[in-house]
Amino acid sequence: MSFAELFDSGFKNRNKGHFSSIVRVAMENGHLSEEERLFLDKLAHQLEISDEEYKEILENPLKYPINPPYLHTQRLERLYDLSRMVYADHVLGPKQKEILTRFALALGFTPGNVQYIVDKALSLLVLNVDLDTFLFEMQHMNK
Repeated sequence: MSFAELFDSGFKNRNKGHFSSIVRVAMENGHLSEEERLFLDKLAHQLEISDEEYKEILENPLKYPINPPYLHTQRLERLYDLSRMVYADHVLGPKQKEILTRFALALGFTPGNVQYIVDKALSLLVLNVDLDTFLFEMQHMNK
C-alpha cells in the first residue's frame, strides 16, 4: 500500500465519520424529511460517499466514529454542516438543539462555551448565511 493510499483511506474514513454524524442528527426524529434527504444526497456527493456507503451509513449511522478535526476552522465547517441539518426543516425543537450540542462537544468545542457557540450557529442559519460568512462570524464572535 502506497503512502497516497494511506492518506486517501484516512481522509475517506473522516468523511464517512462526518457524514455519519450528520445522518444521526437528521434521523433523530426517527425519519428523514424530503429536504433532509436532498441535503444528505448533496453532502454525500461532496464528501465522495459512494451509493453503497450511503446506504450502509443510513442503515447503521453509529458504525463510524466522530473524528474531531484538529484545526478550528475545520471544526467550524463541520458545525456549519451539522447546524444546517438541524435547521433543514426550519423547526428548532429542543431535542435537535440538544443533539447539536452533543455533536459540538464531540467536535472539540469546550463545555464552558458550547451553548453560546450552538446558539450563535443557529442564529446565523436563521439569517441564511453562506459558509464564508458563518466562518467569519464564528471566528469573530467575541470581538
